[in-house]
Amino acid sequence: MNNNGDYISEDDSLKPENMIRLYANGAFPMADESGKLDWYMPEIRTVIPLDEFNCPRSLRKFMNTSGFEYRIDSDYFSVINSCAGRNPTWISDQLIEAYSGLYRNGYLHSVETWLEGELVGGLYGIAVRGAFFGESMFSKVPQASKASFVKLAEHLKNQGFALIDVQYQTGHLEMFGAREITLSEYDRLLREAYLRDCGFSKDL
Repeated sequence: MNNNGDYISEDDSLKPENMIRLYANGAFPMADESGKLDWYMPEIRTVIPLDEFNCPRSLRKFMNTSGFEYRIDSDYFSVINSCAGRNPTWISDQLIEAYSGLYRNGYLHSVETWLEGELVGGLYGIAVRGAFFGESMFSKVPQASKASFVKLAEHLKNQGFALIDVQYQTGHLEMFGAREITLSEYDRLLREAYLRDCGFSKDL
């Protein structure tokens, strides 16, 4: 479905303009083990309002001495492929190709953690005005994905974003301030976020 209630086929749903309409309405895509893709909109949503973001002190201390380097959009394709490298994975080849279309249109962004010239962790998601829809993260060394997430949240807050949609609650997202809300509250927060005309700068 699109935001006017019209039917969108599976193939058409992966066109950049339709993907953004679906994301903006709170849906997100996932493929099953056969590669069949569907869009989901749970009744219970999980978000991090950026004015409530929390970075645990121990993680901050680790980041200060880790030697990590952080980059934005320098190797988004490797980030997505690393996130898809799990078995099973919900990130199909078809979805990877569609994400590349969103990147070319300026909607998809990656935050990456590098160590001694090697990509060791990162995440990616979709930015729509004042909302960021987090999709997936990966880590090759301890704390690398969490460090990327901290950098993402700080960057979004500096750019005037309102929230990060993290889809489902997990223990490590909860420690950053993620909370579950009803779909009606989620819709309200999205409407407020869309009043903000934010740009996703590539400079940390």
